[in-house]
Amino acid sequence: MHRLLYVHVFLCCLSMAHPFCPSQCTCVFHGRTDGTGTRSVLCNDPDMSDIPVNVPVDTVKLRIEKTAARRIPTEAFYYLVELRYLWITYNSITSVDTGSFYNLKVLHELRLDGNMISIFPWESLKEMPRLRTLDLHNNRLTNVPTEAIPYLLNITYLDLSSNKLTTLPSDLMDIWPPFNGAPISTNASQKIVLGLQDNPWFCDCKISKLIEISKMADTTVVLMDLFLTCSGPENLAGVLFQRAELDNCIKPSVMTSATKITSPLGSNVLLRCDVTGSPTPTLYWAKSDGSLVNNTVQESPGEGIRWSIMSLTGILYKDAGNYSCKAKNVAGNAEATISLSVAGTISTTIPPVRSSIGTAQTSQGTTFTPPTDIPNSSSIMSTVVPRTSTTLSAVPKKPKTTPSNGLQKGSFKQTKIQPGSNGRKLAADEKSKKSYASKSVKDLKIVEETTDSAVLLWTADGLPNDAPLTVVYSPYGEDDIKRTEETNAGSGKMLLEGLSSGMRYSVCLIAKGSDAGKDPCIDFYTLENVEDGGQNHLFIIISGIACALVLPLIALLLYKILALYCKGSNTALDEEELEKESYVKFETISMKQRTLNSHPTELWARRPTHESERMLLCSRSSIDSQMTYKSDSSRSEYLC
Repeated sequence: MHRLLYVHVFLCCLSMAHPFCPSQCTCVFHGRTDGTGTRSVLCNDPDMSDIPVNVPVDTVKLRIEKTAARRIPTEAFYYLVELRYLWITYNSITSVDTGSFYNLKVLHELRLDGNMISIFPWESLKEMPRLRTLDLHNNRLTNVPTEAIPYLLNITYLDLSSNKLTTLPSDLMDIWPPFNGAPISTNASQKIVLGLQDNPWFCDCKISKLIEISKMADTTVVLMDLFLTCSGPENLAGVLFQRAELDNCIKPSVMTSATKITSPLGSNVLLRCDVTGSPTPTLYWAKSDGSLVNNTVQESPGEGIRWSIMSLTGILYKDAGNYSCKAKNVAGNAEATISLSVAGTISTTIPPVRSSIGTAQTSQGTTFTPPTDIPNSSSIMSTVVPRTSTTLSAVPKKPKTTPSNGLQKGSFKQTKIQPGSNGRKLAADEKSKKSYASKSVKDLKIVEETTDSAVLLWTADGLPNDAPLTVVYSPYGEDDIKRTEETNAGSGKMLLEGLSSGMRYSVCLIAKGSDAGKDPCIDFYTLENVEDGGQNHLFIIISGIACALVLPLIALLLYKILALYCKGSNTALDEEELEKESYVKFETISMKQRTLNSHPTELWARRPTHESERMLLCSRSSIDSQMTYKSDSSRSEYLC
């Protein structure tokens, strides 16, 4: 019974393993003379409503075209481990599950064009590590999320044309040259083909990199259609990408307070950088190994401006290195690097060992140096902590300790003093340093200043001619950009070149073994540029001539205005006076009627003034302006 059961199971498995073709599909085996071959399956029955699941497991190419299928279920192709080409084109697909392409490890080409897909599971691409071709054109995609970018790194053919895309993530173009920093290759096999035409693009800063690529003549990214067109905003509607000029879209520009900083061991350091751009960029700090630095503060005082400060407290040797200030906005990226060096070392002395030889003197000491992983640079000044040397003789007595101070430049070296006569050499060196320390240079002065150079003079006060001197000079108050020159005390002068015109400089002369802080220093100014001075002088002359010509005209104009004003006032006054002086009051005189009892002398009578004035307007005079008496009843004549 058990044997019959085993035989039945074996036959079932054998029947399942034997390849067979789905009823609504066509299977073709492409054989070779050696007995091997590949199988391709074509399913194009219009009545097919589901994705077939009984496809032969050795299928290499599967085409499902022009069917009524609406969904690609989970693990629909789980058993097709040899599938390399999957075309599901011009169907009615609206839904694609996240696990639809599970276990397709060798799939090279995926085409889903001509469907109605509005949301594509981009994370499903991680199940297809060898995928190079992705065709999604003629669908209903509205956006490509930022989360999809890591899954598109290996894609060399991406077709998103004829969708409803209005924008793309600004970081999408950063995975391809030239924005990823890789050099532009002319090899055709390394080209990236993008299909982005026939989409309603909104041309703003988010797709500025895409617009920039469309304007490049030679680039690794090749567009299927070079004549991409803006659909918005209104002022750019219908404008080609090659001619589009975006407003308020400026790449970041990063500026740092210094490029190299040397700080003593255990000190606190502040590093600052400023950035401008539109839209306002974001800032972050990173070390040379790519790790982010958290102890930072930043602020944006206005639109398009941001600054950031990174603080390091109690720096150690491990803090030395390069720190990058990186800025980013949708228009692009930028960064600036500051190199930090840590100066200083720790010295100690190994306890002396007593010698069994009679009067022989021994001296032994070791100087510990910083770790070797600290970057060496000629610009790093390292200060050595005072070293103590101990000398002992065989006779039992207290050891005599002699301290000495020194300045060490360049890289640290490990030294070991051998016993014997080298002790005398050390003593001679210490004596030489003391003698140098007691003598110095004097009469430090600057002569022959020009716009870009100056001559430094000094007098050696007891120093030998071959005594080394170091000239340190920099712009006043800018100690981080000091320049040094080596010379000797006997030369007495040095030419300082490469200076800027019209600036204040500080210069110090440092002698070997001199006390710290007692080196002679002097400040001086370089001359102004003659051409600038001449232009200023010419401008002053022209301004003076213009003023000399314009001022008289202004004075004459003011005089004319005042004269007209005064004349108008006088005219009004004269008219008023004339009216007062020339006014004549008219009166009418008429004859009285004769009566018997009246006085003969009163022949005239005066009429009221208002009546005389009225009659004056309508009176008529005689021809000879005389009045003739005719009779008592004669009409009156009027005279003035």
